[in-house]
Amino acid sequence: MTPTIEIYTWSRCPFCIRAKALLDRKGVDYTEHCIDGDEDTRALMADRANGRRSLPQIFINDQHIGGCDDIYALEYSNELDGLLGQVA
Repeated sequence: MTPTIEIYTWSRCPFCIRAKALLDRKGVDYTEHCIDGDEDTRALMADRANGRRSLPQIFINDQHIGGCDDIYALEYSNELDGLLGQVA
């Protein structure tokens, strides 16, 4: 099953760019919600992310993963491939 991946970003955020680069290297499709100046979408993101308003915020199959450091921690602990439906 192909996972549903969403990432909330700012267009010039270095952490957002780094998180998307990891997803790109993994070869997975994702939906990017670039929220530059869109406070309504940021509020929606914060509701989904248990109040976290920092960017990026990443969701896999509607499960809140967290931000850039969190997705890289999953990669380094060899847990990300499982969430992405990839064989490690």
